[in-house]
Amino acid sequence: MDLTRFQQQLKGTSSKTRALPPVEQWNPDFCGDINLTIALDGRWFYEGSPIGRASLVQLFASVLKREGNKYFLVTPVEKVGITVEDTPFLVTQWQKEENESESEPTFVFSTQTGDTVRLQHSDQLELRVPPKAIQDPEATPIPYLCVRRNLWARLHQNVYYQLLEQADEIPNESGTHFSIQSNGVTFVLGEVSN
Repeated sequence: MDLTRFQQQLKGTSSKTRALPPVEQWNPDFCGDINLTIALDGRWFYEGSPIGRASLVQLFASVLKREGNKYFLVTPVEKVGITVEDTPFLVTQWQKEENESESEPTFVFSTQTGDTVRLQHSDQLELRVPPKAIQDPEATPIPYLCVRRNLWARLHQNVYYQLLEQADEIPNESGTHFSIQSNGVTFVLGEVSN
């Protein structure tokens, strides 16, 4: 499997102005694994070299599919396995959007691949213990954000700390919760034990 052929199969399936390709409807034969890795820091590598073209990474990210704990790039005719060290996406930017029609502001997140996610529903954010390579000594759970189709993003450390500065501190019996309000929903970012 070579990336050039794979890219040719995807021509016309995705663009800035069109919806994402319907990969959940594509069930081609599995063609084996390729040496493509999405690293912990969100960079994409092919054959050990970083993929430097952002447009190519965005194209491949648009046809990413997760089945169980495995990740694949999918076209209508091919499905190839790839390696994801934690999550395929990394949240690198955020903003708080004030909307006159909504009483509460909404947090909007952007990933390293240009995906934008509005934080509106309670099932979009969950706390998970990150991989050992990046966890603190106490293995404290950190926020992960659902980007789309059961594909998740980890919040970059800078984004996480910036959000903690925005958070409300809520004491309880076991410690203190840090939470934000987005679209009228409370989201817990973390907890410090007593």
